[in-house]
Amino acid sequence: MTLLQAVRPWGGPLSDVTLSGGRITAVDRHDPARVPAGTVIQGRGRLLLPSFSDVHVHLDSTRLGLPFRPHTGSPGVWPMVMNDRRNWRDAERTVEERATHTLGMMIARGTTRVRSYAQIDVDCGLERFEAVMAAGAVHRDRCDLEIIAFPQAGLLLENGVVPLLEESLRQGAGVIGGIDPCQLDRDPVRHLDIVFGLAEKYQVPIDIHLHEPGELGVFSVDLILERVRSLGMQGNVTISHGYSLGSVSEATTRRLVEAFAELDISMATVAPAITTTLPLTALAEAGVRVGLGEDGQRDYWSPYGNADMLDRTWQLAFTNGFRADELIEHCMALASIGGASILNSDVRLKGVADRPGVAAGDVADLLLVDGETVASTVMDRSPDRTVIHRGRVVADQLELI
Repeated sequence: MTLLQAVRPWGGPLSDVTLSGGRITAVDRHDPARVPAGTVIQGRGRLLLPSFSDVHVHLDSTRLGLPFRPHTGSPGVWPMVMNDRRNWRDAERTVEERATHTLGMMIARGTTRVRSYAQIDVDCGLERFEAVMAAGAVHRDRCDLEIIAFPQAGLLLENGVVPLLEESLRQGAGVIGGIDPCQLDRDPVRHLDIVFGLAEKYQVPIDIHLHEPGELGVFSVDLILERVRSLGMQGNVTISHGYSLGSVSEATTRRLVEAFAELDISMATVAPAITTTLPLTALAEAGVRVGLGEDGQRDYWSPYGNADMLDRTWQLAFTNGFRADELIEHCMALASIGGASILNSDVRLKGVADRPGVAAGDVADLLLVDGETVASTVMDRSPDRTVIHRGRVVADQLELI
């Protein structure tokens, strides 16, 4: 048994929280005279929050921990793919070493649930997938990792991609990925037939990268909606990015939000600095599951990313123009339980004001962090953090235990 003494769940009153068997078993008013049994963790009045869930990260491309290099990519998905292909083998450390290091940094900063892409194509084969698998094995007791078999270079542009994806699913990939069915592969029906066919064969969920603009993106989404309905795959599809789905018209935005709610399609965002994504508040009010991720981290696509989901939570609030405490707190809920709901649809946010994850019965994946309020914690991003995974401390003060 472990006691978290003098903590403030979601910034509320001082409490003593008991953990046992990997779960929260009791939340009591703080009693300074209590003589605890078992292990005691001093909360020191810090906030108690659910730990972060990064549900959109590319551990196989990270360069965190390596010397900074000039950005050499050019705009567009295919040019970026080719830039990555020219450079990834020449990094100062192996993919496995880089992925292991970055995953450790993420855990130390408060992330204990991760869904990572692993690029699979004719250039790298399964090498990058195997590296992410190895990183997950190193940190298996510190976080839960789910791997997406991801055809970053498309399914149809190069021969031999589909058998590689299938082999990764046999070896333990937990999700099948897709990407820009119209704009990249230019054959959306065949692309989606393959993705949904593999999902059905291996009984895994789907995560589709969608960078496509405006009406083209909506067209691809409508094809996805059609398949979800006809195949009964409600609750098993995530659309990542969806940068332009809110740019077409108010009526289309409303229709897509309603369809995502009806078919239980989740969304993963990386808090882009644009205003054309579907609105967070409308998604929350409709009951659509939304998670947050850091995407690539200082890789061959972008110099941004630092393994800290608290920073990315600040970015989510900032790019959405949120100032009210409730909305900033919602970003924290989305970055933690929102992402957890993508990994496990039984756990859900019930709206903008919902603050779950720290009650008796909840899984003890938790973050203690210094701050006056949740909103101030997002603004200040204190390094005074203690990270708990399944009831056990796995990091403290930004260092792994």
